[in-house]
Amino acid sequence: MNWKLLVARSVQKSLRRLPAGDQQRITAALKEIGNDPYSGDVARLKNHRFGWRRRVGNYRILFNVDPAACVIQVKVITRRTKTTYD
Repeated sequence: MNWKLLVARSVQKSLRRLPAGDQQRITAALKEIGNDPYSGDVARLKNHRFGWRRRVGNYRILFNVDPAACVIQVKVITRRTKTTYD
């Protein structure tokens, strides 16, 4: 199945601010999400505005999946803290 990966402009901007090693790991994870959004360390979020999250080291990629349209919308890449999922 061919998925369309849409990365928000704010996500692209925050990704450029991260250290080079973290950028590479997150970019690789985004490519994997584009191939199969349910593979890797992915979990469905309950009672949260974003439907899914993928762990990449200390960072979290928060995204929504529309299986009918085969679209993945990456909304946030953030460092894991106590308030990440608030």
